[in-house]
Amino acid sequence: METPLYERLDGQVALVTGATRGIGRRIADGLVEHGATVYAGARDPADVTDDDRRAVELDVTADDQIRAAVDRIDAEAGRLDVLVNNAGVMDSREPLDAMGTDVIDRTLATNLRGPVVLTRQALPRLLERAGGRVVNVSSGLGAITEPQSGDMPAYRISKTGLNGLTRYLAGEYGDDGLLANSVCPGYVRTDMTDGDAPRTPERGAETPVWLARFRPEAPSGGFWRDRQRIHW
Repeated sequence: METPLYERLDGQVALVTGATRGIGRRIADGLVEHGATVYAGARDPADVTDDDRRAVELDVTADDQIRAAVDRIDAEAGRLDVLVNNAGVMDSREPLDAMGTDVIDRTLATNLRGPVVLTRQALPRLLERAGGRVVNVSSGLGAITEPQSGDMPAYRISKTGLNGLTRYLAGEYGDDGLLANSVCPGYVRTDMTDGDAPRTPERGAETPVWLARFRPEAPSGGFWRDRQRIHW
């Protein structure tokens, strides 16, 4: 069955976290190309160098910046149609018994708590009209159907939790018109992977941008890779 998509996003407003480089920047590129007004979240707004998007200071571990970012979008644009929770960090790639508590705290704060708190703050705007979308950039490393061996426990657990957020949003707010989906972009060449991966950031951004174009009648509550549903 063909997925119902917006061909253009003219008049719609999107917020992308971690939008200064890697997958996040390419997601912002794709949304701009489809006509959306894009707010590019960055810990340092000076790092947003493209003048076709609006830089917004947003460290997802800082609650005051989360509130200020959503309030600014509301004041300037009067709406929010798409939230892409992309910002993330890698842990120290050790097994749990060797990983420091500070690493665990930083990873969960950025990859899981940040998206939860930001989504909570953004929900009133996303629910103002049918078809508000939340796209959570997750990872197959967080799928509980996988063996879950090979270190990176804090990162894996944070992505499992992000998938849980997706299912919760779809279940709790689906009848109110919200669409929430998670996406595994694949193994992408970014700072997080030290540039050692087969996929380009552009390829990694393709499915998140596609999910951001879902019409109100499109699927919700799924985990996707390369525009196909995958196991959680």
